[in-house]
Amino acid sequence: MAEDKSKRDSIGMNMKGCQTNNGFVHNEDILEQTPDTGSSADNLQHSTTSILGSQEPDFKGVQPYAGMPKEVLFQFSGQARYRIPREILFWLAVASVLVLIAATVAIIVLSPKCLDWWQEGPMYQIYPRSFKDSNKDGNGDLKGIQDKLDYITALNVKTVWITSFYKSSLKDFRYGVEDFRQVDSIFGTMEDFENLVAAIHDKGLKLIIDFIPNHTSDKHTWFQLSRTRTGKYTDYYIWHDCTHENGTTVPPNNWLSVYGNSSWHFDEVRNQCYFHQFMKEQPDLNFRNPDVQEEIKEILRFWLTKGVDGFSFDAVKFLLEAKHLRDEIQVNKTQIPDTVTQYSELYHDFTTTQVGMHDIVRSFRQTMDQYSTEPGRYRFMGTEAYAETIDRTVMYYGLPFIQEADFPFNNYLTMLDTVSGNSVYEVITSWMENMPEGKWPNWMIGGPDSSRLTSRLGNEYVNVMNMLLFTLPGTPITYYGEEIGMGNIVAINLNESYDTNTLRSKSPMQWDNSSNAGFSEASYTWLPTNSDYHTVNVDVQKTQSRSALKLYQDLSLLHANELLLNRGWFCHLRNDSHYVVYTRELDGIDRIFIVVLNFGESTLLNLQNMISGLPATVRIRLSTNSANKGSEVDTSGIFLDKGEGLILEHNTKNLLHRQTAFRDRCFVSNRACYSSVLNILYTSC
Repeated sequence: MAEDKSKRDSIGMNMKGCQTNNGFVHNEDILEQTPDTGSSADNLQHSTTSILGSQEPDFKGVQPYAGMPKEVLFQFSGQARYRIPREILFWLAVASVLVLIAATVAIIVLSPKCLDWWQEGPMYQIYPRSFKDSNKDGNGDLKGIQDKLDYITALNVKTVWITSFYKSSLKDFRYGVEDFRQVDSIFGTMEDFENLVAAIHDKGLKLIIDFIPNHTSDKHTWFQLSRTRTGKYTDYYIWHDCTHENGTTVPPNNWLSVYGNSSWHFDEVRNQCYFHQFMKEQPDLNFRNPDVQEEIKEILRFWLTKGVDGFSFDAVKFLLEAKHLRDEIQVNKTQIPDTVTQYSELYHDFTTTQVGMHDIVRSFRQTMDQYSTEPGRYRFMGTEAYAETIDRTVMYYGLPFIQEADFPFNNYLTMLDTVSGNSVYEVITSWMENMPEGKWPNWMIGGPDSSRLTSRLGNEYVNVMNMLLFTLPGTPITYYGEEIGMGNIVAINLNESYDTNTLRSKSPMQWDNSSNAGFSEASYTWLPTNSDYHTVNVDVQKTQSRSALKLYQDLSLLHANELLLNRGWFCHLRNDSHYVVYTRELDGIDRIFIVVLNFGESTLLNLQNMISGLPATVRIRLSTNSANKGSEVDTSGIFLDKGEGLILEHNTKNLLHRQTAFRDRCFVSNRACYSSVLNILYTSC
């Protein structure tokens, strides 16, 4: 009986908790009403039957309330007014996700490839022995470069390019390498190099270095082992029998060194001749030997592991020679063969650009690709193939589906000993017309193997050539000192064995007007500074609003910030012996830059005859004469002094590259269009 009474009390309590609650008041707060004794028995009987009989409760007439049990909630969730909004929200969420996925895919498909780090801004080439001396020995070094990184960053440079610093004899400016895995003591230690790499990356910059695969020094361990026919090193170099009597060598053929005279040299240890395309102290490696190719790739891996971001491969056209050793053809066939001693007197069909050479270059690219998988760590590859025609140089870009160099270095502007509108236009169009579609151009106006710009062309052309450099499509490349207009030094005498003709463009960087131009505190520097360093130096030009350095910084900043310059079309308008005129424009941007560069004498230019619908005046965005910056110019009569350049800004929707008349005169590397609404680039123009 006690058990039955307890069960009835429990059932009664449960039913009391399920009283109707129309006002969403919590159960425990419901006021008790006096129960009707008659109906109580009926309710108790009904409740007992429902619970004990495990029948479904009847919730008809019950309204939703807070804390309702699961069974009640399910009764309401199936009702249309609750179910339909829930389903609508669910399918809206699904549709939103699908739309976002589709939009993401569309943006990825339609967006052009982002510019890589080697495309975004200028490269700055440094000859390390002449940049900055940190230890007062008269030679520039790696620590000196690190000390000047703030200056390099202020130029808006993206990439530092350091020429050869490997352990070597001083023959041919360190291009006869004794050990590819060591830093020459003149420049510091491997720790100095590692610190420099870290500092460069901390500044948000990238580093590329020279690499010379074609030859080594005759003091290299490989050569010493090869001349004694030791193991696999026996065929690391190109050896051939030759006649050597009374100090006179009769070579296997008439092949000549780049520096003149026979490219064969007799070795008394091996009693054979070895082949050298350059100096006799620089024997050529035998790239037909797979072991040699693997050795070179291991050296690449060594420096890539050190954090190097890319390489400039030097002298790649010399990697292979014909196996048959036939004589090369004379330029002047009537010349007596024994008098042919200069490199220019032969056609070099058997010693340059041989079949298989590009395969070797591609294998270098593949090795570097193994280190390019991390985001933002693409490894750049450039090639130097100087003294080639443009059509042969651009072959180093590779094939449509087989990549070689990211670009071969374009030094054709550095070959101009005289300058005119016509000659500049010819260099520009020759490169752009021969460059494979979709590839990226580059431009340089100076380098360690050519005379400096001011010495070739004159001081008045420094600013206009830098303006040309930064307004052409592609990557600008600056040789140290060109940003301040440094010139060659005068003829000099050295105790070391050098070709003095190539020394004059390697003088110490001119930092200030102190002793040795601020390059070194030593009493003697490896090369003398230029006599004009009191007025042509970084410190002086920092304070001058119209200096070459200030214009260089303005140009590099404009190039970095303007899509018209770093992504836009190049359209040639006109040129003659004096001037070159071209535009930079981009679909989606309703303005263009008109670049006017005068390389001749003072001239008067009428732009309205070149561009239809041009307004009477346009604004000068940038000028080689800083006083003109921001002012208006009359487009029917623009007066330009010798060496003057203007970047004009004109608002228009009538872009030239869309016009039939200009279609053959417009070029673009990576086609892109700009959406001002979404602030994105896309390819479907």
